[in-house]
Amino acid sequence: MNLGKAENQKDNVKADEEDRPNIIFIITDQQRFDTIAAHGHDHMETPHLDRLVSEGVSFTNCHITAASCVPCRASLFTGYYPHVNGVLENEQLWQHTWVEKLRDAGYTCVNVGKMHTNPFNADAGFDERYIVENKDRYLQGRWYFDEWDKALAAHGLVKQQREKYRERDDYGRALGAFEWELPENLHSDVFVGNFAKWWLDTKPKAEPLFMQIGFPGPHPPYDPTPRFAERYMGKNNIPAPKVSDTDLSGQPSYLEHKRVHDAEVDHDSILWNPDRSDEDIRRMRAYYYANVTMIDESIGRLMQSLEDNGYIDNTVIIFVSDHGDCLGDHGVSQKWSMYDVVTKVPAIVWAPKRFEGSRTLDGLCQLFDFGPTILELAGLAVPDDYEAQSLLPALKGEDWTPRERVYCEQAGDMALTGADFITMVRDERYKLVHLMGSQEGQLFDLKTDPDEMINLWDCEAHAEIRTKMKEDILNWLIASNHKTRDRFALAR
Repeated sequence: MNLGKAENQKDNVKADEEDRPNIIFIITDQQRFDTIAAHGHDHMETPHLDRLVSEGVSFTNCHITAASCVPCRASLFTGYYPHVNGVLENEQLWQHTWVEKLRDAGYTCVNVGKMHTNPFNADAGFDERYIVENKDRYLQGRWYFDEWDKALAAHGLVKQQREKYRERDDYGRALGAFEWELPENLHSDVFVGNFAKWWLDTKPKAEPLFMQIGFPGPHPPYDPTPRFAERYMGKNNIPAPKVSDTDLSGQPSYLEHKRVHDAEVDHDSILWNPDRSDEDIRRMRAYYYANVTMIDESIGRLMQSLEDNGYIDNTVIIFVSDHGDCLGDHGVSQKWSMYDVVTKVPAIVWAPKRFEGSRTLDGLCQLFDFGPTILELAGLAVPDDYEAQSLLPALKGEDWTPRERVYCEQAGDMALTGADFITMVRDERYKLVHLMGSQEGQLFDLKTDPDEMINLWDCEAHAEIRTKMKEDILNWLIASNHKTRDRFALAR
């Protein structure tokens, strides 16, 4: 079933076409929630994101639906949880999206950068796609040759990538942190930002416009250019990872499996060296934060282009990320776990002429809730069986009921070798992580233990809470299956 053809879009347009805003949907890859200065994180330099915060609406408790790139994005762009659309791990097929509805309703739909569809070059509802995928993708015979590959090749350059990094003497200590040595304008995040700016500057003005801009960073390898790397290496307030003996001893065994695997297999140019030093970790984190500031600078150029080309007054900018990164917190690398540093993401909506700004909303929501929000902004009806819920009432300052609970699920995938299927349920106070087929799990009291250091899974005093939250997962799955019973045959 083609999502764009499921309904007659003309019948679903609810708003005056002249009121339909341009929508710029910016998605970074693997950006933690604690990487924006205006949200209280003074180790960061993010003046342009700070502007979005000060003039926009921030959702500070927004959680993903899957703990890795592909299933999270497939959920975001379909409106269904991963167990419904069938995309539960990386490299699974998916290509149909609600963007098709926007295109059918008259929006010019453009993608610049990462969407992570599979196949990469599916149209996914866009009129134009200028695709840039993972930084570390290097098997040219197997992978799609994207716009960034073409630009590098046209300059006679070879992309910095895993097979080249492996030749370095410091590869085992770098933890994925490598300075970008090629021209700055050919860094993936600069390239994507400049490509989107080129489109805005050179194409005839297209209104209404939906543009999805997918920055590859700060996903590893963490590869800032020298001027950004030096700036962050000179800081004395780079946060150290949060980890303790109590934390490590209380973890389920799948996380130890992950540590061992990550020390043997260098996913995304990271070899998780068990002999890493504090300085190794500090450099990794400094380079990661520097990547974020590079993206911030690109966002500033994009906002100036939107203003220069007459888009800005009728534009809604939505800024999010697809998941976070442990960066050594809990002794773990990257994602594929259910800690808040992975599941909670930055989420900002900027439209000062449309929504009252300088607001922070702390209620629980999920990343895929931005799908129906975008549809409603465009004046389109949201399908009744969508599991995502529009955030438009919250943006308008109307009555908004946050979610009581958020859910996240992940099938065994790449670095996740010690667990076949993980499910998380989280409310305002407690988080439970269920491991299929295992007696192990995780339970945290987020009120008394916001850093998730003390696993209460085996604590007798919390047995009733553990049972109740496991029942929450059961009831959620039953209700989800019932609500989406006509969608299981959906062609991905």
